Formats: sequence, C-alpha cells, structure tokens
Amino acid sequence: MTVPALTGYRRPGGGWGVRNHVLVLPSRSAANAAAESIAEGLGGAVAVTHEWVGHPDDPDTELVTRTLVGFASNPNVAAVLLVAVTGEDRALAERIAAAGGMPVRVVTMADHGGTPGTVEAGRPVAAGLVADASGLEREPMPWSGLAVGLECGGSDALSGITANPALGLASDWLVAQGATTMLSEVPELVGAEEILAARAIDAQVARRMVQVVHDFERSVEALGVDIRGAQPTPGNIEGGLTTIEEKSLGAAKKAGNAPLTGVIGFAEAPGDPGLYVMDTPGHDIEQMVGLVAGGCNVIAFTTGRGTPTGSPIAPCLKISTNTAIFERMAGDIDLDAGRILDGTHTLASMGEQIRDAIVATANGALTASERRGNHEFAIRRTHYPERLVT
Repeated sequence: MTVPALTGYRRPGGGWGVRNHVLVLPSRSAANAAAESIAEGLGGAVAVTHEWVGHPDDPDTELVTRTLVGFASNPNVAAVLLVAVTGEDRALAERIAAAGGMPVRVVTMADHGGTPGTVEAGRPVAAGLVADASGLEREPMPWSGLAVGLECGGSDALSGITANPALGLASDWLVAQGATTMLSEVPELVGAEEILAARAIDAQVARRMVQVVHDFERSVEALGVDIRGAQPTPGNIEGGLTTIEEKSLGAAKKAGNAPLTGVIGFAEAPGDPGLYVMDTPGHDIEQMVGLVAGGCNVIAFTTGRGTPTGSPIAPCLKISTNTAIFERMAGDIDLDAGRILDGTHTLASMGEQIRDAIVATANGALTASERRGNHEFAIRRTHYPERLVT
C-alpha cells in the first residue's frame, strides 16, 4: 500500500502534536475548582482535576510531579496555564516549560484572594493562550512524531482472538514506519513476560521485561495474594476468561510481533522509536494518563465489556472485541473487531482498518470519546497517606 501522509503541530521542544489544546492545570487539588471555572466555555481550553494535595511529606511527590509534568508537556498541548496555590508551585511550571518548550503561564491563588479572584485573573490569560494556539497550523509530520498507546479495558474471551491481535498488526505496521507504540498494564502481562522478553532487542531489555512483572508479583505477594493462582475480575470471568495467564496472553497480543525496544517506568518518555512496555497499573484511567504523560499523542483502546473513557488531551480510539458490545454502546466505540467472527472481516483486514483509523485520528478525525466529551484523569499512587492536608 501507499504509505499515507501524516500532519501535526510542530512543537518548540521538538515533538509533534495531533491535537492543539490549551491545558488549564491545577497544581494541587485546592486549585481544581478555579481551573475548571477558568476553562469552562472557553473553546480550545481543557482543564483536568486531581486529588493530590501536595503534602511535603508525601512519598509519591516525585511520581505525581513527573506525571503532571509529562502530561502537561505532551505535544498535544500547545500551551499551559498552571493554577498554583502558592508561589512555591511555580517550580512545577518551570519543569513543564523545560520539558515541553511550550508557553507556560501561572496564576496563583494566594495572589488573588482565592478562587473567585483567581478565575477573574486567569480567564483572560487562558483566552490569550487559546487565541495564540488557534493561529497554529498543521504541517507534514514525520512518522517518528506519532506515539500510540496500546490499552485494553474490560477484557473478554474474544479479546485475544479479535481486537487485540488486530491492533497488534496495526502496531507492527506503525513501528515499521518509524512510529512508537507503547503497551501498558503490567498486571495484565503476568504469564506473558517471557514471551515479550524473547523479542527484546538486547539482554538488558529482556531482563527488565521480566523484572517489572516479577516486581509486581512480589508487591502483591506482600499482601498475601498469589496473583498467578488468583482469578480475573468478575467482569472478565463473566466475559469468558478463566485464568490470569489466559487474560495476559490475550492482552500481550496488542503488541504484535515487533522487537521490544525498551521497558520504561510510569509516565516516562521512551527514547528511539519502536515498541515499548510501560510499567503501569491495571486501572484504565491511570494507565492512560501514564501513557499520555510518556508522550503518547493517540490511544488505541480495545474493550470486550465496554469502557467509555477518554483522555482530556489525547484522542482515544475505541475498538470492541465483539459486535454485541459495539451495538449496545453505540456512539461510544469507534470500530467493531467482532466482525472478524462473522466473516465480514479477516484479522488482516481488521488490522488494516484499525491502522487506517489511527492515521485518520492523528490527522484530525474525532474519535467517539472526543465527541462524547470523555475527559477522565487520575494519577497513579503507590502510597495512600491517611492524613491529606495542604
């Protein structure tokens, strides 16, 4: 086939965006209401909210900060308005600007008498950033500018037969063009780690692939749970899955057969283009935030049970594993890989359809989650302190 052209927004930091958002980001949960009010009704601006209070003794401070910085500096973001609580939060703005190179402005609640004054001060700043961003135009984008997160949620017995292997074929094609794809959900790779490690580009990557899965297992064992002897979630069981390994082998199919270039931490950016595994939890929204914070500008999301979630800044392409859920959730899912079962599509032709849909999405076509306004956001935590104070 003729390789299609890509277009995107060239960013000062060297990345390429497929969307052109102005992100209104609260530095802490105390600024959530102000951030939402600033972005409300302002086309081109999007706000996220989160539960981090910014306690100085929080052991997750660096993890949360890395996530916020990575998310805000994603190339789908043209500019950032940070809604700070105090002047100390300006350090976050500096890290975002250094990571992404885009314009970053700050409005501080302590300087404006709380939420009403902050909204009044922040609205014109956000409007100015939106006006500047609206003047940016798409231009030819190299394949190295495309990074696609590979995710699944609500797996069923068909996940490893229809949607996941079809997405794997699309992933292989993208990697062959010079793009990056990232597989997530380490809890759903238990039992498949050796298969992925065998495809690693070197021994170090292979060891890291096995290590992240075994580290997860040890963390669960510390709670008295044998993850390999456990069962899938009730929804997975109802969908026809019987063991964790069965679920994992199906989940790993999203990564196709390309060489494994690297294994990276949560919300970390990869190096050279290729196929990567990101160490994320199994929670749909948290893993999507991690992928976007790691630089993914498109998400491809397979589902057998139905998961109508999306990202505030990255288009999320939904692919059903069966036709029943596609029809039941009309308008929430973009593609029906269940048609492989009725002979309407082969695995190869569905892979091509997914590939074409990813390219069209990168070039500006809206996904169902974008049309529906799904903007979920959650930050991974490894510690949950009992006392959360600002």
